Amino acid sequence: MAENKANLTNRLQSVKLDSGKSYGQIAKETGLTNVYVAQLLRRQAQLKPETAPILRASLPDLTEDLLHEMMKPPLRSYDPNLIQEPSVYRLNEAVLHFGESIKEIINEEFGDGIMSAIDFYCSVDKVKGVDGKDRVVVTFDGKYLPYTEQKSEHMVSRPQTS
Repeated sequence: MAENKANLTNRLQSVKLDSGKSYGQIAKETGLTNVYVAQLLRRQAQLKPETAPILRASLPDLTEDLLHEMMKPPLRSYDPNLIQEPSVYRLNEAVLHFGESIKEIINEEFGDGIMSAIDFYCSVDKVKGVDGKDRVVVTFDGKYLPYTEQKSEHMVSRPQTS
């Protein structure tokens, strides 16, 4: 029987905690982004079979049953109360505040389209600002997807008339 997501996530987080490694360390050892490692360990991403041995080498306490569960397509969801967490709230606020300008620049640079959140990479990095203070750098790296003109002749699901 499939394990409850909350229980599975708790077990995965325990493996990470017991390893003493940060997401950044695991990312470096696996060649994945730090956010993707976090997504895997929170069951927000599917572990690919070819990546499983690499992740297990980094986190040897990952059991076969955990790896098996991680390779199933996840239920990508979130707790609606998460928006109240200050870091998540501020990130959402920043995207909303800058979103219209970001959208305008995407359209100016690429045309009428959007950034994919499926063919997408994300990382969080720590850098020193010019004032010497720590700064957070969040990188969204998504494939550009142009909107298409909807011509009926290109619609393959529509029966062709002779």
